[in-house]
Amino acid sequence: MRQTHRWPLIALGLSALLHTGTDNQATAAQNPARDPSGVAPDPTADTIVLGMGCFWGAEKRMSELPGVIDVESGYANGEIEGTYEAILAHERARRRGADEKRNHAEVVKVRFDPARVSLEQVLAKFWESHDPTQGDRQGNDVGSNYRSAIYTNSPEQAAVAERTRARYQAALTQAGRGAITTEIAPLSAYFRAEEAHQDYLRKNPRGYCGLGGTGVAYPGTASGVDAAAESPSPDPLDGSTLERARQLVMFEAEYCGACKQFKAEVLDHWQSPVPVARSLSFSAPTGWTLDKPLFATPTLVLFEDGREVSRYTGYDGDAARFWSWLGGQILTPEQRRIAFEQGTERAFTGSLLDEKRSGTFVDPITGAALFRSETKFESGSGWPSFFDPVDGAITFHEDVSHGMRRVEVRSASSGIHLGHVFEDGPPPTRKRYCINSRVLSFVPDP
Repeated sequence: MRQTHRWPLIALGLSALLHTGTDNQATAAQNPARDPSGVAPDPTADTIVLGMGCFWGAEKRMSELPGVIDVESGYANGEIEGTYEAILAHERARRRGADEKRNHAEVVKVRFDPARVSLEQVLAKFWESHDPTQGDRQGNDVGSNYRSAIYTNSPEQAAVAERTRARYQAALTQAGRGAITTEIAPLSAYFRAEEAHQDYLRKNPRGYCGLGGTGVAYPGTASGVDAAAESPSPDPLDGSTLERARQLVMFEAEYCGACKQFKAEVLDHWQSPVPVARSLSFSAPTGWTLDKPLFATPTLVLFEDGREVSRYTGYDGDAARFWSWLGGQILTPEQRRIAFEQGTERAFTGSLLDEKRSGTFVDPITGAALFRSETKFESGSGWPSFFDPVDGAITFHEDVSHGMRRVEVRSASSGIHLGHVFEDGPPPTRKRYCINSRVLSFVPDP
């Protein structure tokens, strides 16, 4: 059941463009190269059906390989109706123990030209493009419908699949990774997925691509060409160049639309006191440690003293949700009480109450400017007070707690609670922004 990965959520228009019924299942098993559009297939082409988790990313990954003619999303080798809704409902029933029938796997049917790309090269791309050691899951996507699988159309294909599995297992073992769980079996049933799922990432460039490989290259191909030389795995970041005490790393992928969205909406405006770096490698920076393998992109990992302490996976345009996560990691318990629980520090206890230097008071999570020192004044209230915020820095919210009707102010960049605004301030605004010191950071002017 896809619980966490479709960022952003979409309304799927389920169509009737399916292979349904036993006749279609048999046809697909006997002739997997058959084009559902009715166009006669290239007699020299071959096909193989591959399960790599969510078929959106799998379709895009496999279509990048030279010599691949077409990649189609579908469902294979289950014992139920071959529709998206039926598969999700059946997986829920399986988890409840209400049905033991085998579910379909989300798959891609790869049609390729053997004169341009060998089956071993196709499978090398398959092994490198996902993590085949996870059983009934692929990253955040959990369920038997996300199993890793190779469904073949001949004994010859099965022999190549077994041979490539053995070669890749040797490479994984050498790299300290676990055992491959990929199912290798003849194709017994195949249904073309609904039109909404075909070429999904091409139609939705910001769509989720949860695929992440192990970072281990397939050791070679039948032609003798080293796959790693053709498509080398990116090197991990150099840990010695990063801030070991506290460092945020964004693990991304070249064709990840959500990664590009996060970069444009968050990273390109980064002012946070936490340094951030980007990595195309799925390995930890050298000399550093990940708590568990990376499954999807983007994944933001917070390291402290060279070790992972927390991670945030996926991005759907909700920047405030990301900042709330980061704030939960870097703020003190008292700061979190104020920022996320609308708390208030005791009067006359804030460290910035008497700050009189020229500078900027900023959001402690995002680093975004909130108030300038020229707008600060002594109100006698016991909290830092300002008569005017930086343009666009705060948002206003009705607060009827404690039997009072007040106007709460929050940081526009992170959404954290700052304090309240009152109508008893000095000219020219006549406003008093009464703000908690503990949810401010001060940056003095040079």
